Amino acid sequence: MSGSRIAALGHYQPSRVLSNDDLSAMVDTSDEWIRRRTGIATRRIAAADESVTDMAAAAAGKALAGSGLRPSDIGLITVATCTAIDRCPSTAAQVAARLGIPSAVAFDLNNGCAGFCTALASADHSVRAGAARHALVIGAEKMSDVTDWTDRSTCVLLGDGAGAAVISAAEDAGIGPVAWGSDPTRGDAVRLVDDWHPYFAQEGQTVFRWATTELPDVAREACRRAGLTPADLAGVVTHQANLRIIEALVRQLGLPEDAVIAQDVVESGNTSAASVPLALSKLTERGELPSGAPVLLLAFGGGLSWAGQVVTCP
Repeated sequence: MSGSRIAALGHYQPSRVLSNDDLSAMVDTSDEWIRRRTGIATRRIAAADESVTDMAAAAAGKALAGSGLRPSDIGLITVATCTAIDRCPSTAAQVAARLGIPSAVAFDLNNGCAGFCTALASADHSVRAGAARHALVIGAEKMSDVTDWTDRSTCVLLGDGAGAAVISAAEDAGIGPVAWGSDPTRGDAVRLVDDWHPYFAQEGQTVFRWATTELPDVAREACRRAGLTPADLAGVVTHQANLRIIEALVRQLGLPEDAVIAQDVVESGNTSAASVPLALSKLTERGELPSGAPVLLLAFGGGLSWAGQVVTCP
């Protein structure tokens, strides 16, 4: 096999919806203030007893069912997360146990908000190398666990959820070469502060300037490596950090007028490593991205790190 492709997608979100009006009763903010600065209207918040593993397994179970594969077919499981409490066994190992996957290599990957695209590339490389024929790639976060609910600049941003993809070996590659990297000199721009109870912190203006000035070149490079230009894309799914960032970034790419731009941040908030697969799964489920359509995935965040690749929709 010369590459891999996404065979199926799945996603999960908690049932509790936290609106901007709800937040205005908790901190000094308002629906107008939040929408104007972030574009976010609502976000989902997991229950106290709902873990990263719970959400990851729910999304992965849907993707596995959609793929038509048996649990024993999966040879690799990786979970992108920066909020899992359990270090050993890994979240991936726990997902394997819940889904009855008997002998896959299982590991977690922490690259912050860029985690899913990084994990997808890593799994694609493993399939290309023949180390696995089918892999399960998951992004899952419980950002509410690391939210400072007294800080109005960050608590309005974050939400919980999970998204997953089954990837399979394919004669015609459906996952393009990755464009990835990091700028460790600006590693403090997005971070989890290491305290007795870690919490999310960021330098908002630094992230905005960096994302809108440097990431367009990463997007173009991912397209170039896939043998395409942005004008060939049917859609773009970026990390759902902030609607203003998404809009400013895609304006610079020269996309077709009918290109689909993921804006799941409006209803889901920033779900870190879960945001790209969550948004991609929703768009595919609704039929907004047709099968075989080329879509740019682009994620960025803690590190500062980035990863992006062009994929074809299942």
